[in-house]
Amino acid sequence: MGEVDVDGTEVTVSEHEPSTASEKPLAGADVEVRIAAAPVHLSVLRAVAADLAMRADFTLDAISDLKMAVDEACSELISRSVPDADLVCRFSVEPDQIHFSAEAPTTSLTPPSRESFGWRVLTALTDAVNTWVVPGPGDSHVLRFDLVKKRSDAVAL
Repeated sequence: MGEVDVDGTEVTVSEHEPSTASEKPLAGADVEVRIAAAPVHLSVLRAVAADLAMRADFTLDAISDLKMAVDEACSELISRSVPDADLVCRFSVEPDQIHFSAEAPTTSLTPPSRESFGWRVLTALTDAVNTWVVPGPGDSHVLRFDLVKKRSDAVAL
């Protein structure tokens, strides 16, 4: 493993290379990204979401929806996070869907409004979405988002 400095953020890079450029993630494979809660890092999270969805044979529309949903959820977390916070995102690839969860420390006890434009965007782009606040260490709180995007051919018609 090597340490790389990307835009002032330390990233751990594995020396393992995939066997092919189109290697598919295994069902149940989890990917976790821990990154500074800053808008400049949203492109990294969109790229991870798109890559995992592409390798899982999602349609182009579903890939685009997942990227936009990840961007919207993470933007909300970043805007509500405490200074110098980390944003922790997890992607779980399953045979017919990708489950995404993200969290960041916040001072707010209230999750984002389900009447907001951002919430409407998330519900339009995903098959399931939820957000809530849980107690964190000390007097802090943790805001969490949880969403599911199904492969288009896995959606019941």
